[in-house]
Amino acid sequence: MTGRPDGEPLAPVLAAAPAADGEFVEITDADVEQVVELWKTCELTRPWNDPYVDIADARAGDGSTVLVARADGRVAATAMAGHDGHRGWLYYVAVAPELQSTGLGRAAVVAAEAWLVARGARKIQLMVRTTNTDVLGFYGRMGYADQECTVLGRWIESD
Repeated sequence: MTGRPDGEPLAPVLAAAPAADGEFVEITDADVEQVVELWKTCELTRPWNDPYVDIADARAGDGSTVLVARADGRVAATAMAGHDGHRGWLYYVAVAPELQSTGLGRAAVVAAEAWLVARGARKIQLMVRTTNTDVLGFYGRMGYADQECTVLGRWIESD
């Protein structure tokens, strides 16, 4: 099957691999504090993005989720996935520092990709901050490439 503009076949989504204590599953209320702490530890949070709001928003509808994997009874890895009806997006891919380079990050991406494909995503994208150069090689090895576009944004003030 082709689907890319250059006529190349679509990359297959690999079967999700077991992660540490088990499969990636959707976040529960009991996981929220550990997830936020992991995101802070991995320096994924920013003062202008409340991680609690991001989690609540992801859990509010059918088009997004936060997936978690546990190790020794604690949240060890996460991936937030969202489908906007056109593309799938990955956010907050995080692995506990002591478990990085063990395959858990790859398993997080694969689990999120599978979740998105099950909802009809044909293309999956993510944004990497320009200051986070260490992760670019990881995503490159997973088949992600620069899409040669500029992401623009505008904050909307709320009352």
